[in-house]
Amino acid sequence: MTLSIYLGSTRGLTSSCAPGFPQYRSSNRLLYRLLLPAFLLFLAACSDGNDNDPRGPTLAAANFSVRESVEQLHVTGAEPGQVLAVYDGQNTFIISSAADDMGSLLFRQLPPGEGYTVREAEGDPVEAVQDLAVWSVEQSQPDPSFYSDQVLQPGFNYITTRDGTKLSAYITLPGPAEDGPYPTIVNYSGYEPSRPGRVLDESLVGFCGLLPVICDAPNHPSGLIAGFMGYATVGVNMRGTGCSGGAYDYFEPLQVLDGYDIIETVAAQPWVYNNKVGMAGLSFPGISQLFVAQTRPPGLAAITPLSVIAETSASTLVPGGIFNNGFAFQWATNVVNGAQPYGQGWEQGQVDLEYEQFGTSTCEENQLLHAQAVDAVGRALENPFYVPEVVDPLNPSKFVQNIDVPVFLSGAWQDEQTGGHFATLLDKFTNAPVTRFLTFNGLHADGYTPEVLAEWKAFLDIYVAEVIPNAPASLSLAGPLFQQQFGAPLAFPEIPYSDAQSYAEARAAYEADSRQMPLRVIFDRGASPALLPGMEGDPDYRGGPEGVFSLEFSQWPPAEQEVYRLYLQPDGTLAQSEPGVDDSASSFPHDYAAGQRTFGGGQPFYEWAATPAGSAAVFVSDILTQDMVFVGSGSADLFVASTSEEAELELILSEVRGDGFETYVQAGWLRASHRAIDETQSTALRPVKTHLEADYAPLTPGEFVSARLEIFPFAHIFRAGSRIRIQLDTPGDSRELWQFLLTEYDGPVTYSVAHSAMFPSSVALPLIPMATVASDPPPCPALRGQPCRAFEEYTNTPASSGL
Repeated sequence: MTLSIYLGSTRGLTSSCAPGFPQYRSSNRLLYRLLLPAFLLFLAACSDGNDNDPRGPTLAAANFSVRESVEQLHVTGAEPGQVLAVYDGQNTFIISSAADDMGSLLFRQLPPGEGYTVREAEGDPVEAVQDLAVWSVEQSQPDPSFYSDQVLQPGFNYITTRDGTKLSAYITLPGPAEDGPYPTIVNYSGYEPSRPGRVLDESLVGFCGLLPVICDAPNHPSGLIAGFMGYATVGVNMRGTGCSGGAYDYFEPLQVLDGYDIIETVAAQPWVYNNKVGMAGLSFPGISQLFVAQTRPPGLAAITPLSVIAETSASTLVPGGIFNNGFAFQWATNVVNGAQPYGQGWEQGQVDLEYEQFGTSTCEENQLLHAQAVDAVGRALENPFYVPEVVDPLNPSKFVQNIDVPVFLSGAWQDEQTGGHFATLLDKFTNAPVTRFLTFNGLHADGYTPEVLAEWKAFLDIYVAEVIPNAPASLSLAGPLFQQQFGAPLAFPEIPYSDAQSYAEARAAYEADSRQMPLRVIFDRGASPALLPGMEGDPDYRGGPEGVFSLEFSQWPPAEQEVYRLYLQPDGTLAQSEPGVDDSASSFPHDYAAGQRTFGGGQPFYEWAATPAGSAAVFVSDILTQDMVFVGSGSADLFVASTSEEAELELILSEVRGDGFETYVQAGWLRASHRAIDETQSTALRPVKTHLEADYAPLTPGEFVSARLEIFPFAHIFRAGSRIRIQLDTPGDSRELWQFLLTEYDGPVTYSVAHSAMFPSSVALPLIPMATVASDPPPCPALRGQPCRAFEEYTNTPASSGL
């Protein structure tokens, strides 16, 4: 509700000191005159040392408006720069701030309660809006009719949320609304999912009658693909982005509640099959599904998050305790920039269209609060340690156990944006009735490839459309789109369970298989024989997103997993026995500039530069006598020292092939002062850090300490004839988009890693014994997301372990 209340010139004499003193009324004028002098003296004494004047100023009509919300109050219509203050129901000052250039101001994190006032901070009289309510989450829950009374039609819409904020949405249907209902998916993010549709390809316009999505293509890939598959699609911009009202704040509680409201409003539409919807999307709109599904909206049938994170901090923002000021900072900055008024670039066109059609514009009005977006990077830098009350609500690993609908999830180990840490989430969906996980080597966008989408389609058909999975004929029209995106002719495999004789049979088979083997790990993507030239002159599509074979597992981490431990040796080798010498270590310098260096070249084959002499400590195993399959997280259990109070470390795991090339596998990072372990979560293969300020432990220069570095999850086959290689160095030169905010010192700093009897550093890898390898060694390069370089022998710089 928007409130603008005229209070006249009555002087309010209420305060926390004397809340019950009556205001002026003609009927008690004599009493008022008798008591007023004594009362004012009492107030003066009561307010001694208090910045708030309990008598208060004269409250006048407000030219600004205030919208009540969940733990927030939203101000619009103020004068730019006007300083406004919030007082609670006891007239206690809470906070003040200045309105932005659009005359708007948003007060966040207010305690729920009644009787709030927003008023000018100074002057007499002051403009004010009184009797405001700040809602709790529980108080904010609307009646079901709030959702069912909203009418959504194909095209551009606004969905009203519980606090009255209107979110822009774009809807496409596979046919007329009256021919429905249709299975429906929702895409929810701060990108541009509600941007009006467009003609996908002029050469395909002749098929628009058969497939309307061609001439009204949604502005999000999941909607486009689902449209080709016969689904209705709904793309919704988060509050504070695009034409949606409000202000953006990364997965704040209100943004999550908006997701609940969206699902319930869309599910209530008569053109939605079974009045339940699925959610779809990759990356941002994949992550949003986890946040929304935890609220358990009744209208949600299933979710399909692709390329997501397990934790906002450890997965991408602060891996190992080191800020990722490459992708993580850049992404957050780009989203906030796009959340500024008219920041995405398409809003003005919608404003013009609305004026033309209606003589007014909701999109224009919705820009008013956009400048109140929260700077996520600034907030992160203010919190270098893990603060549970701040960060827990932003970490899916802390809440996905609340999700109670079927879950389909996929991710790539070498994901250049969100990273491979997503897999640590897979064992947390303890209340989801069905889970299906697909993992593979590759890149961020690879969830939108036929190999994954065939299973995605089967999942949606079973849990959203409630039909036997099928491949519509229209899907063949999408083939050129996949080749354009991924640079290879990718055929859709058969849709799983499409041979079932009934829907009940298909669902029963799917659930039986998912209970037994929910995890599918695809190997050697990029080296499929279908992509490699059969003979000289054939086209070469190596690196395309298609695997060679897969293994299935009953859980994450795989139950078959064993710890395969290799110890760092004084001669630069890796061996299963501990080193026997008393004093041995290798050193390398801290390289501040490395933090901003990345892979060269482009996808799917990066340029992985040779390691400069003296910049790292490198250890290589003996030649393997058999194929070894690894699936899971790893741990580098190191003894490290520094000439400063800090050590910023990186480990790169690679395969030295028998043909003289080296293939990148995975990496991990650690800020040594953040080495404290969470013993309740850690295992021999995964050292989980607390990152708590109370556990912060600077190094004593020159002294070796135990520090476990987490190697991000991976799956890789080290072939017979190959060797296992690890490289310890300063973070950097190891990703396409990740960069690291390292410590800059006045002089040189050196790190040492010990490999002695007293300090036996080692690496623990997740071996799957007896696994069957159903492929030949891939050419180099070929594996998607895994750069290949010529192998070079390396000589470490010796140091002392202090004995």
